[in-house]
Amino acid sequence: MWFHPDTAARLARELEIPAGSVAEVMGNDIRQAWVGNNQAMEGVTHEHDGETHSDAWGVEWVKEGPFNQIKRSPLEHAGEREILRYQFPAARIPSLLGPMEPLRRFAETAFIGCDVSPCLFEMICRLRGMENAILDLADPSDAGRALLTRAGAFAEALAAAACNRFHPDWLWTGDDVGSQQSLIMSPVCWRELIRGPLARIFQVGKVRGLFVAYHSCGAIRPIIPDLIEIGLDVLNPIQCNCPGMDPRELKREFGKRLAFMGGVDTQELLPRGSAEDVRRATEHLLEGMTADGGGYILAASHTIPPETPLANIFALYAAAGIGEAAIRDHAADLRRRR
Repeated sequence: MWFHPDTAARLARELEIPAGSVAEVMGNDIRQAWVGNNQAMEGVTHEHDGETHSDAWGVEWVKEGPFNQIKRSPLEHAGEREILRYQFPAARIPSLLGPMEPLRRFAETAFIGCDVSPCLFEMICRLRGMENAILDLADPSDAGRALLTRAGAFAEALAAAACNRFHPDWLWTGDDVGSQQSLIMSPVCWRELIRGPLARIFQVGKVRGLFVAYHSCGAIRPIIPDLIEIGLDVLNPIQCNCPGMDPRELKREFGKRLAFMGGVDTQELLPRGSAEDVRRATEHLLEGMTADGGGYILAASHTIPPETPLANIFALYAAAGIGEAAIRDHAADLRRRR
C-alpha cells in the first residue's frame, strides 16, 4: 500500500509515530524502494511549492501542490544529433541504488522489492516531453528509436546491478502506456517497439528466480496476454474505472496465469466515498480476487492521495481484517519500543 507523503504525514500525526514507521504500523508486508527515475519524482520531497531539483537524467522537477511535476525535459527541444549524443546515467548506478540500503534490515521479515521504473516509453516522455515521445514512436528516424532502445538497455543494466547487490524478492518494472480510455499507442506499435526491450528487462528478474511485477496505469487490457507471454507474474495497479480493467473480470480471464495487485479506486472511491462505501467495495473486491484461494495483493490503484479521509483508509484495512484498533495498538507498541 503506497501513501502519498502528505497522507503518510497525516497518518503519522494521528497515530503519534514517525512518518517512516507508517508502513510497519499499518501492516504492510512489502518494503520497496525506487532506484530508477521514479525516485526523483516521488522519493524527493519539498516543503514549499515552487521548490525544484534536477535528477541524474537531467530532468528538472518542481513541487506543485502535493506532487512533483516536470518543469523541464532535457531533450524536449533537442535535434537528432543531440538526442543521439544523450547519455543515460550509467556511471551513477551505484549511487542510484542507495535507496535500497535501508531495506536490508527487513530482509528476513518482509517481501523486498526493487523498482527500476519507468523503463521505456514513460522514461522517454520525461526526457522528451509526452508530445515528442508520441511522435517519436511514429518517426522511423534513428534518433527516437535509438533513445528508446538505450532507455531499455539502461533499465536492464540498472535492474541487473540492483538484483545482484540486494537479492530482492521481486523486480518491479513499469511504464504508463495507458490512458483513461485506451492504450496511448496501438497494440501493434507497442509490440513492435516496447515488447522486446521489456521482455529483456523482465528476464533480469526471471533468470535470477525472482517474481517480476509491472506497473502501468490506464486501460491496458489489449497487451495483458503479451505481458504474460514475456514472463510477467504480478500486474499493478488495475485502474478499475478504465475500460477493460474491471479487476474481477481480469481475475476470471487471467487469474490462472497472473497475480494482481491493486484495484481499490483512488480517483473517486477513496477520496470521495464514505467509509461504508470503501468497506463494501473492498470486501467485494477481495471476494472476487481470492475466490480460487489466492493470486491477489490488496492495494489501492495508485498512491493513496492526500485528500483521502483517514476513516476511509481505516475502512480499507478493516475489510482485510486489520481493524483500526489493531493499527492503534501497533502504534502504541511502537511508541513503547522507541
